[in-house]
Amino acid sequence: MTAPNAHPLADVVSVTAAGERLVFVPRRVREVVTEIVGVVVAPPVIAVPFLIPIVGVALAIGSWVVLWAALGLIALAIGVLVPAVMFMTVTKTVRWIEFRRQGSTQQLVIAYFLRSSTVAVADLQRVILSERFEADQRKSLEVVLHTRGGRVACKPGSLSPMSRVSAEALLDWLTIQLGPAGIEVEHRTKIDPRTVHPDEWYSEAGLAALWDVPADEVDSLVVRHGIRTRTFTPRAAALYSPAKTITVYDPAGAHDVAEELRRKRTMSRPPVDGVQETPHP
Repeated sequence: MTAPNAHPLADVVSVTAAGERLVFVPRRVREVVTEIVGVVVAPPVIAVPFLIPIVGVALAIGSWVVLWAALGLIALAIGVLVPAVMFMTVTKTVRWIEFRRQGSTQQLVIAYFLRSSTVAVADLQRVILSERFEADQRKSLEVVLHTRGGRVACKPGSLSPMSRVSAEALLDWLTIQLGPAGIEVEHRTKIDPRTVHPDEWYSEAGLAALWDVPADEVDSLVVRHGIRTRTFTPRAAALYSPAKTITVYDPAGAHDVAEELRRKRTMSRPPVDGVQETPHP
């Protein structure tokens, strides 16, 4: 029997009386408290390496004035940062977006903590699903809406299940919502090359899985798209089998090709509700 939450987006997508909602921040109070705790803890943690020598100086000169001055600066930093973070969280953080049908037009409601705004889906210029990786770990996943009025970044809350959902599933859901209006959903992957060790580059099997192609097609795609390769001795084999080498493939280029292949597959799918999906000009 299939579990009720077996759908990959079950924790973040819900059907409401008005339409379909994608939730970034499940609970407002918890999000604000989490942000405040982070701000309160950060200054003392950052200051610890500086407080240790200050305590030494205070003991040496027999005066605690310097230490009290440093503690006062920490308290001041907390007093300034807490209201600033609360203001930014309450006014700028997007809680959820909801696609609603109003007669013959489709609208997008963007809900913040204390207010909401509504834009016509036709007024969206483009939508970007952005993933950022460090090494082989995804560090962020956000939906960026480009409207005629500006750019709206929708980021998951600190404890939101959104950060764990499949980017492919979210991309498909957004494409279904926006396809009838001809709005293109673009998937961008950002990888910091400074954090990627060769051990964390893709193997041939990893590329086949990422690109969803048979293993015997990987070589031709690598050559066609000019994917960078490296040949090296894995750390696990360096001591006992120094002559053993493997070829690995640049993850940044691999993700670019994965996005290109996804677009081609999307364009070849049957039309959504009888409307052919085409890129928005």
